Amino acid sequence: MVMHNCIRLYIVYMGNLDGKHESPSSHHFNILQEVVDVSFVRQSLVRSYTRSFNGFAAYLTPQEQEKLADHKEVVSIFPSKTFQLQTTRSWDFMGFPENVQRNPTVESDTIIGVIDSGIWPESESFNDKGFGPPPKKWKGVCKGGFNFTCNNKLIGARFYGVDFNFVSARDTVGHGTHTASTAAGSIVKGASFYGIAKGTARGAVPSSRIAAYKVCSDRGCTSADLLAGFDDAIADGVDLITISIGGKTPEALQIDPIAIGSFHASQKGILVIQSAGNSGSRASVSSIAPWIFTVAASTIDREIVTKVALGNGSILTGKSVNSFKLEGTTFPLVYGKTASSPGQCYEQWQKRCQDNCLQKNLVKGKIVLCDSFEGRKEALRAGALGLIGLQNEVMDADVSFVVQFPASALTIDDFSLIQSYVNSTKAPKVDILPSESIQNLDAPRVATFSSRGPNLIIPDILKPDVTAPGVDILAAFSPKLQELLLIKDLLNIAYCQEHRCLVLMLPELLLI
Repeated sequence: MVMHNCIRLYIVYMGNLDGKHESPSSHHFNILQEVVDVSFVRQSLVRSYTRSFNGFAAYLTPQEQEKLADHKEVVSIFPSKTFQLQTTRSWDFMGFPENVQRNPTVESDTIIGVIDSGIWPESESFNDKGFGPPPKKWKGVCKGGFNFTCNNKLIGARFYGVDFNFVSARDTVGHGTHTASTAAGSIVKGASFYGIAKGTARGAVPSSRIAAYKVCSDRGCTSADLLAGFDDAIADGVDLITISIGGKTPEALQIDPIAIGSFHASQKGILVIQSAGNSGSRASVSSIAPWIFTVAASTIDREIVTKVALGNGSILTGKSVNSFKLEGTTFPLVYGKTASSPGQCYEQWQKRCQDNCLQKNLVKGKIVLCDSFEGRKEALRAGALGLIGLQNEVMDADVSFVVQFPASALTIDDFSLIQSYVNSTKAPKVDILPSESIQNLDAPRVATFSSRGPNLIIPDILKPDVTAPGVDILAAFSPKLQELLLIKDLLNIAYCQEHRCLVLMLPELLLI
């Protein structure tokens, strides 16, 4: 098929399945024949949605899209967009301790569908010890791909991929594994990140079953795949759907794939729980449909901090998840501007330690002071021993990022103190201490990164519906991502800068 430059993947939404056509897929094919050259129809049709609602995804030119928009059976037609991905303590904080009274029979009969980036089936959070066979109502399958096995806890898996060509439901991003274990992970005792945030990791409903629908990669999640996940999850017989995915801005309901999919889920009595978003500004909530339970992120009564000891005896408290020990030794502290190549970077870039600004011979064996905590990637590249940076007060004040070498993010007040120390001391030295977990007396408070109302599309409907812990949460993780990010020297930097998450990595555990 010769692709015109303007051809795009569109979602053709046709509402409920009406039963008029014995084969909805054939009907979709016939509709396409009305607007697409007959020799291109089979290549144009990407996917039909025929299990829970009516519609299809197809590659169309603008002219073909306009013709289809006038078809009497078409409710809406819109381009397939790319959406982005969005606890040893949190359940206790919410009043649901481990010994809370439960109904194991009901829990075990509950199936939670997780529409996300897949799942890591070998994680201890998904072990099926003590579980019987899946509920009889389950109509799904385990199609996880090569070397992927389900069990009586993880009872189903599917993967999609219009653009990304997924070959497995295995999670190589980490997000899907995390959200699945937060919602329904089995009880895992003795969980921590190298001793930090030690306790028992468990999901909200640890006796429930999980069905994973992989619709996302590290590049995002397409509308076409999102709708495919909903189409299958609804027909498979899940009781709840959790989806921590969304756009940067709200969209009209008739062109929002999550709103469309969750609408058909609600018709079957399935509650859809969606994250409010991670944009952090006013009127940024992207989950606005009245039939969706929209959840904003808030802090819990635990905070992870990393202290910095100055050579003059002062102690400053910053944020990061740092498991490295410098054994109480102080090291030389050098300012990014001083350690940069003259003429190679603008002065502001030097201060922020932006890419390729630092000179290796000037930072080796030293800790770098940067005007931005994001400068840690460059400091690591240049061979610095560690980094002290200025945190982004607007978005990251609540978040402790995992770091792959000693580092700490300071508030502007403490950063000013360390700058004064550097400017007034001939040979400034510092020590970055391992992270510790402390009590957060301000909790709960809406996280700075969490999206907020008002609802711009439907002003009469208040969104988000509730807020729940979304910072410093210990949950399962994908060890594959650890390998990938370590190899690329991007451990949690690129991922967390994009998604504003907090990650604590263990072979199978993280904070996010």
